[in-house]
Amino acid sequence: MTRRITRWPTAAAAILAVAACGAGQPADRAGELRIETGDAQQLRLGEQLYALHCASCHGAQLEGAPDWRRRLPSGRLPAPPHDASGHTWHHPDWELFAMTKHGVTPLAPPDYETDMPAFGDILSDAEILAVLGYIKAQWPDEIAAIQEDINQRAPPPPDISWR
Repeated sequence: MTRRITRWPTAAAAILAVAACGAGQPADRAGELRIETGDAQQLRLGEQLYALHCASCHGAQLEGAPDWRRRLPSGRLPAPPHDASGHTWHHPDWELFAMTKHGVTPLAPPDYETDMPAFGDILSDAEILAVLGYIKAQWPDEIAAIQEDINQRAPPPPDISWR
């Protein structure tokens, strides 16, 4: 299977990652942002926050909006699924965190328009990580393994200190 992984402009990604990953961010030994799926309490919190903040657009079962690949009259795309049928798992953890905290627009091409809000003023970093952990925990093992491979192959944004 051939996967296409979108790479956004490095400068925008680096700027976003610096803002997204300030002091105190959970990180592994390599210093990369990690979204964990093994803490049952965090997954319950993530499920509750997902239901409150995400399900109205992305679906209660992570299924996305109906016809999510077809543009709306506004020219924008409906909310994609976060399950295995979508493209969320095509992104490394740091991009998922940055998109959730700051919105998609800073990472997307200059003319890209979206209805996805930034949640940085609504959710704490720990809450964003809990939501993303809940989403990742729903993926089948084979999808989780592919996304982990993407994490391993994708270096952190350049010139970023995760400490």
